[in-house]
Amino acid sequence: MTVDWSIPGLVEGDARPIIGTTHLPAGTPRGRVLIGHGFKGYKDYGFFPWLAEYLAHSGIIAHRFNFSRSGMDHGDGPFDEHRFLEDTWNRQVEDILALLAGLRDGVLPGGSGPVILVGHSRGGLSSLLAAGRHAGTEALAGLSGVVSLAAPSQCLYLSKDQQQVLLDSGCLSSPSNRTNQDLKVGRDFLQEQLDDPAGHDLLAQVSRINVPVVLVHGLADDAVAVSSARDIASALKKNVSLCVLDDANHVFNVPNPFPVQSAPSPSLEEVGRILLDFSAAVFSC
Repeated sequence: MTVDWSIPGLVEGDARPIIGTTHLPAGTPRGRVLIGHGFKGYKDYGFFPWLAEYLAHSGIIAHRFNFSRSGMDHGDGPFDEHRFLEDTWNRQVEDILALLAGLRDGVLPGGSGPVILVGHSRGGLSSLLAAGRHAGTEALAGLSGVVSLAAPSQCLYLSKDQQQVLLDSGCLSSPSNRTNQDLKVGRDFLQEQLDDPAGHDLLAQVSRINVPVVLVHGLADDAVAVSSARDIASALKKNVSLCVLDDANHVFNVPNPFPVQSAPSPSLEEVGRILLDFSAAVFSC
């Protein structure tokens, strides 16, 4: 059973909704996961519906969601270009905190309970950033663990030339081959990092995380090098498991679109097994 929903974001002054789809198991749930997408991704992209359904069949409530500034609603697009322009790391962290609060308050389908954050690529970095910045605070109450799938290890990936273009013009072109839109990254994305470099130092922030973390990365990932996962693992030092999948690319060898009923790639199947093993360990504590 799936349920679509929408909740308000936490961004001061100009909150935008976070929308999602929940996959509910048939029986009593063993736990919950929040599944966040990466850059130019969205909750209905590629392997996300399959993974959520796989977890639900195993007794776990799976909430896949669109970040409030992803520019995406339910379905496959096109992007809302203005919302996409507003996206920043801080806003993604705020979205994650809003979702965790919604879970504690029983606002999301399936009620409250312990939860694992699962994020792919940029969503993985945002999940780690939220878990590090707010470690030990009430904002993370109920968080049992974090699973990062193919996440980069640095928030600031723009070259000096790109940074200057962004500061001078207010935006930086980032076309979508999927929708043929000329999407733009906004100045706020860079400015907040220049204003608060410590808060955007991922490797420093993850050292504060006090819940177990699993890092999954493909050795054949040509979008984010596997060295990123190794750097994050080194920064975490404890309560971390690093799983490198030999033949997996950035999307675990899954095309988009990818029907829920399709047979998973061996890499995606392994991701599912890793998540189930991790959830069994943390939800039984």
